[in-house]
Amino acid sequence: MATAADHEFMGQALELAGRGLYTTTPNPRVGCVIVRDGTIVGAGWHEKAGMPHAEARALKAAGARARGATLYVNLEPCSHHGRTPPCADAIIDAGVGRVVAAVQDPNPQVTGIGFSKLRAAGIAVEHGLREEEARELNIGFFARMTRGRPWVRMKIAASLDGRTALANGKSQWITGEAARADGHRWRARACAILTGFGTVRDDDPQLTVRGVDTPRQPLKIVVDSKFETSPSARLLQEGKTLVVGAVTDAKRTASLKGAGAEVAIIANDSGKVELFKLMEELARRELNEIHVEAGTKLNGSLLQAGVVDELLVYLAPRVIGDSGRGMFHLRELTDLSQTTALKIREVERVGADLRILARI
Repeated sequence: MATAADHEFMGQALELAGRGLYTTTPNPRVGCVIVRDGTIVGAGWHEKAGMPHAEARALKAAGARARGATLYVNLEPCSHHGRTPPCADAIIDAGVGRVVAAVQDPNPQVTGIGFSKLRAAGIAVEHGLREEEARELNIGFFARMTRGRPWVRMKIAASLDGRTALANGKSQWITGEAARADGHRWRARACAILTGFGTVRDDDPQLTVRGVDTPRQPLKIVVDSKFETSPSARLLQEGKTLVVGAVTDAKRTASLKGAGAEVAIIANDSGKVELFKLMEELARRELNEIHVEAGTKLNGSLLQAGVVDELLVYLAPRVIGDSGRGMFHLRELTDLSQTTALKIREVERVGADLRILARI
């Protein structure tokens, strides 16, 4: 039975893990504290791939005081050689007496093996404490490991009546400054920002993270069936960009490559980008969370393809009317049973606007 102290120390491990929110990709966000006689003697968090894991940093800080201590970590300690040595071995070598983990690692190379190795060495192992919080922190990593696709979060800014732009396409700015700044924090935690050719053509966005203290810019992905993106588009001027199309056009793809873009062809039978296969390819590239900022048509296509997990909607206290552009371009429905069901997880005020987080 977990004690109040166990809950508190796991909370501190989760807080440390959160420090890697913007940096750990493709690795999970992990924090660790080592406690002896009710006092933390070592703490650490994983910063980015290739650097020491949270457990290794905490053990180094604890030194000899780790012997007989309790180690709290939000994810099962790894048991395989990756970019760094196995944490389970380091925990055993340090003489830790008890390990409390929030959740089992979904990575097939690790899942359950780390716990088994620790138990075989005589270490008491418990897991399940604050499991939901731990899963949420690494929701993209869990999605990629268990189903072979990233977690897809679609961000939409709209008026209270659900319009994302005027009929002429103007949308800057429907929401306020606070909501826009908040949106950049969600961009920063993603592995990639995905948009469509129409948005690039009409808005010429940079798709960069601004106003957030992060050393990493997400990959930019453009769904562009005919490779019509201009080589002078602003999103090609900085960082890495992947343009995904559905046709073979040597001239246009060469032009995009010359501008620094990577090009891929993932086509369906209709001459469009096959979105489900695109997501599988992004998982193969070790991308955990995808942040979508696209227009009505691509939003609708992604929703219909069944690859959207979550909607991040900012609603502004203003009305545009039926002439404005909606959130999704979808086929006409004939019955309410055909609608996409959502579960509202959060509703918060951000400046003058509302932020709604809803799961499919």
